[in-house]
Amino acid sequence: MIRSLISSILFAAFSLAAHAQQPATPTTVAANEAFSENLPWYDTREEDLADKGFIRTRTDPVIRNAAGGVVMDLAEFDFALGPEPDTVNPSLWRHLKLLRKHGLYKVSDKIYQVRGFDISVMSIILGDTGYIIVDPLTSSEAASAAMELVTAELGKKPVKAVIYTHSHGDHFGGVKGIVSEADVKAGRVAIIAPDGFMAHAVSENLIAGPAMSRRAAFQFGLELPRGPMGQAGAGIGTALSRGTITLIAPTRTITKTGETLALDGVKFEFQMTPGTEAPAEMNFFLPDLRALCLAENANPTMHNVLPPRGALVRDAKGWADYLTESQRLYGPRTDILFVSHGWPRWGNSEINEFIAHHRDAYKYLHDQTVRLMNQGFTAEEIAEQIALPEALARKWYNRGYYGTMAHNSKAIYQRYLGWYDANPVNLNAWPPEESAKRYVKAMGGARKAMRVAKKAFKDGDYRWAAEVASHIVFADKDDKAARELLAQAFEQMGYQAEGMLWRNMYLTGAKEARTTPDALSLNSVAPDMVAAIATPSVFDMLAIRLDPARAEGKSARVDFVFPDRGERVAVSLKNSVLVHDSAMSTPAQATVTLPRAAFLAMLFQGTPPADLIGKGTMKISGDTAALMALMSSLDPQSNAPPFPIVTP
Repeated sequence: MIRSLISSILFAAFSLAAHAQQPATPTTVAANEAFSENLPWYDTREEDLADKGFIRTRTDPVIRNAAGGVVMDLAEFDFALGPEPDTVNPSLWRHLKLLRKHGLYKVSDKIYQVRGFDISVMSIILGDTGYIIVDPLTSSEAASAAMELVTAELGKKPVKAVIYTHSHGDHFGGVKGIVSEADVKAGRVAIIAPDGFMAHAVSENLIAGPAMSRRAAFQFGLELPRGPMGQAGAGIGTALSRGTITLIAPTRTITKTGETLALDGVKFEFQMTPGTEAPAEMNFFLPDLRALCLAENANPTMHNVLPPRGALVRDAKGWADYLTESQRLYGPRTDILFVSHGWPRWGNSEINEFIAHHRDAYKYLHDQTVRLMNQGFTAEEIAEQIALPEALARKWYNRGYYGTMAHNSKAIYQRYLGWYDANPVNLNAWPPEESAKRYVKAMGGARKAMRVAKKAFKDGDYRWAAEVASHIVFADKDDKAARELLAQAFEQMGYQAEGMLWRNMYLTGAKEARTTPDALSLNSVAPDMVAAIATPSVFDMLAIRLDPARAEGKSARVDFVFPDRGERVAVSLKNSVLVHDSAMSTPAQATVTLPRAAFLAMLFQGTPPADLIGKGTMKISGDTAALMALMSSLDPQSNAPPFPIVTP
């Protein structure tokens, strides 16, 4: 009651300050207090597990790059040590307190972890003569800092092998911070990965890279300040490190469940789990240590079946089935469980309960979504009613800090039925701006619509306030009052959200409703990723840059030759479509010859074509007009501000 009174006073004092972030309203304070009453506070096992085995952390909390820039500040989430604020959901606040812990941890006599240096966890297995590293974080700087801590405590030894459990960047991007490509090529270090790793590692975010990067800024709250009114974690970790993403290709690929391997005297048994959390993923078991690594297939939170940043929809049923298989194959033999995010678990009974309950959450999510879908409910209707049974919901690790039941149920609906809900009214609905103009007009104009939105906000119905305000904004992006009300509605929903990603998206939306973003798009591709792109994929990326208006009426046949790789790609432009193949029946009008690396530098790093021609690096023969017709049909690579999301 006192907290509500204080919040009322603060809100009354600050609510007139347009364009400034607002405190929690009395409605939000009351909602968070009511939410807290139904949480399983009696269960403190997660706190105990997160603390167990701590050895020490870095003296200097700031990890920097070679230029002195901050890659990760381990202290920037220390605000979570303070009192619980009104502006953070109490369950999310509890989870953040655990995620912010950082340092070197002992899992067993031969297994250690560095946690909190990135969004992911780096695991270290002691071999006979050196280290086996599992999932070397997102950036080389973060991985190097983690390795410094390891060697300072456990001794300087060579890294004998690196294991990538799956194809997401936060599990391989730091590899060059701990090993060199020269040592890998010389056979001194083995790189182990699941089948399909390279193809998925470089392609999953490539084709839709700019759109995914833009959405990722919302998902991870990249532009938000850290704090009780800003970014308060990222669900499976506090934040992504902001360093150099690297990649070294695997030297050994695991292709089937049951495959075994000995690395520096340590025996491994592998389980393939494709299409679960990542399109290429695997678990592994260490029989001599009775230890199981479930990669990112088990976490201290419900995961995403479809990340808000975008991706191919994952298979929730397959995910659950692979966890069933994991328990059958390794459950009776496991005393230690460690994963790629969060903290380990110890004890056979505890581990098997965790696997079973976590599996049941994904299975329930899938089965009940499909059951309701088959009863005629739409994705939105299912999301509004689906909830885990209490026996599962009261497990902290099944709560929706990263993925949520509402978002995931829509993803499952999409996987089976697509976006269309079968109601013809939605078959060809007006796009947002046209629809908004009609809504606002039907409500009697912007002034009357604002009265509706303001009343909804005053009543604590922030979902409806945001929806109405959003229509006004899309009808007139210069309506500052509507943009401010939209921002305030987003803020209150963010303060109430248990999901860290939902919080980030709401608060980023609030920020952008107030101020049109002018930062450069986050769509650059790391050099190591560029170098790993298969040549056909390079031309796929060119094809999606083709602008029909620029290409109208143009026709061209050009061959690109890369002598250093012995590759020739035949490209055709016709009917405003770019097609490529290894050869074509029609002869080339022009041939471009250059090293592939130079071609990639021209496409991704802005190297001017004239420079390549002037140095003799690139040669053009035949009709240069055909080449110009092709290249002039593409969208220019530009550093334009990111496209708007919460405004038209």
